[in-house]
Amino acid sequence: MSQVSVTSQRLAVIDLERRTFRVEQLDPQLTSRFLGGRGLAARLLMQYAPRGCDPLGPENPLIISAGLLTGTMASASARVNFAARSPLTGLLGSSNMGGGFGPELRWAGFEHLVIRGRASEPLWLYVRDGKVEFFPAARLWGQGVYQTRRSLYAEIADPRAQVLCIGPAGENQVRFACIMGGIKSAAGRTGMGAVMGSKNLKAIVCRGRGDLPIARPEKALEYNRRVIGQVVSSKVSRVMQRWGTAFIFDVTNTTGLVRTRNFQYNQLPRSEDLECEAMEPYSQSMAACFGCQVHCRHRYRLASGPYRDFWGQGPEYSSLGAFGTEVGCRSMRTVLECNHLVNDLGLDTIETGSMIAWAMELYEKGILTRADTGGLELGWGNDRAVAEMIRQIAYRRHLGDILARGPLPAAEAIGKDSRRYLIQVKGMSSLHSDERPTPSLALNIAVASRGADHLRGRPAIDLYNLPLDLLEKVYRRPDGYDGPLVNDWTSYRGKARMVMWQEILYMLVDSLGICKFHTVFFSPNHPAFEEFSQLVEYNTGLELSARQLWTAGWRCCVLERIYNLDHGLARDDDWLPDRFFDEPTPLGLPVARGKCLDREKFAAMVSEYYRLYGLDRDGRPSPELLNRLGLSGQLAGHAAGGGQ
Repeated sequence: MSQVSVTSQRLAVIDLERRTFRVEQLDPQLTSRFLGGRGLAARLLMQYAPRGCDPLGPENPLIISAGLLTGTMASASARVNFAARSPLTGLLGSSNMGGGFGPELRWAGFEHLVIRGRASEPLWLYVRDGKVEFFPAARLWGQGVYQTRRSLYAEIADPRAQVLCIGPAGENQVRFACIMGGIKSAAGRTGMGAVMGSKNLKAIVCRGRGDLPIARPEKALEYNRRVIGQVVSSKVSRVMQRWGTAFIFDVTNTTGLVRTRNFQYNQLPRSEDLECEAMEPYSQSMAACFGCQVHCRHRYRLASGPYRDFWGQGPEYSSLGAFGTEVGCRSMRTVLECNHLVNDLGLDTIETGSMIAWAMELYEKGILTRADTGGLELGWGNDRAVAEMIRQIAYRRHLGDILARGPLPAAEAIGKDSRRYLIQVKGMSSLHSDERPTPSLALNIAVASRGADHLRGRPAIDLYNLPLDLLEKVYRRPDGYDGPLVNDWTSYRGKARMVMWQEILYMLVDSLGICKFHTVFFSPNHPAFEEFSQLVEYNTGLELSARQLWTAGWRCCVLERIYNLDHGLARDDDWLPDRFFDEPTPLGLPVARGKCLDREKFAAMVSEYYRLYGLDRDGRPSPELLNRLGLSGQLAGHAAGGGQ
């Protein structure tokens, strides 16, 4: 197969109803303006999705977009983005996945897939070497993720192919079903698996034999070696190479920054079996996504029990909360078994654990009873009940059928003041972190584009109390910001800048296809705009300065907000549940104990965030901002500022 240009992006528009596809060449200007991955996915969503379309209707497209650097010589360039209107929130549906599918998609000749319509019967797609083939999938329907993968690999007989698929949760259109790639890679948030299931699409197999030309291969190789050294030499990377993201739990739980028993506590005592060292009996080795040197995934095996022959990967920090602290369980084995269940059934880990924890608190308060749960005792720390609720949700049985609708519809169905106990923003549940003591992290989850979200703008390094000169070195570049910065993580001053900066940076790396652990997430010394400018130039030949990449990320963030405004977003949605303001944290170290957010100060932070972005008091982009970012002409008929 002939070489594929790195900057000349190809799009396959797939019609499931007619079982046809056409290939389009994207305007090269779109690459410099929206890059790829998440940024271009948002742009394509604006183009192909009718405003107000039914998230589970055939008119809602599923868009799969590889990053601009995905599959190149750039380090950790494995990421691929999924976009649609979210069946969970009704707003932006967007999820990002590592593993190997993104690079394989590019080697197969495409950067983007736009999947439209609904098949009349279950199908799977084979994307290979510039074409798309359609195959019946009735025999796969009802299978879990792992069996589906085994069935497809047996049929195609090509171990190098990459498989995306859904499990029973996606087939049953659970509003937070995910798309799985590999053993654990997941497009987990906002219900992209439900969109795939609504289309009768069980799986997508991808295999490519094409090349990606590198603009300046010698410089790309040399510079990437430097970036790798910058990343793997940091303390946090060395820790992750040994323990994965589970290392975070030891610190946050000790401090009192994890929500426990839904939101009643902020620390789980006697939780030694959830600390990262508890993985020792299970972990066999560490694994990585394509092109990554950090290797942050445990490859684990259970020696006994129902999953004793199963090889898994993980658990991530989020799993320790979802099936540990939030539900009051203290067993690593429980976390690993539940981690297996959600991956095989195709459920979002964070949303599943949060919904079960919420139901447990409702059960404790008498709002739910055994009559609602199918006889299940939903007591805190009931490991068996957690696993059973995962199955109930995936197969929509008993209470699981209500929880499968997501936070807001479930609360409406249950009534009895149940909404008061939800820990959600914009209809999406939060990670198990407790942001009451940390204003910057609280602002992040309040304003994030897809709902309560730690991966869209989390200024995690704010927790380090860094020297002010180092903090300024990070957050004053590349646009010359000259406002306040404060290195006290309990302060409200200067935090809006941190959140905006991280949002634009994370948009950039999601659009380039780079892992967030290879940028300023946990370490202030990891690559940022300047380094990515060089990586883009050497790999693609596209010359974009650090400031231009900043503007591109800013443009894409504003585009996502416009999409949400089109679907009803208002200032009141950039806010947190009352419990964050009314219930002080009861546990933890003195710096975290007795904390709740101040409404007035928090509202001022939201206003400052809007001002920094160029939004009006209602959070809408001003005409001046649209002109500055070059969005005015492209968004005729879409939400704009000035009250229009």
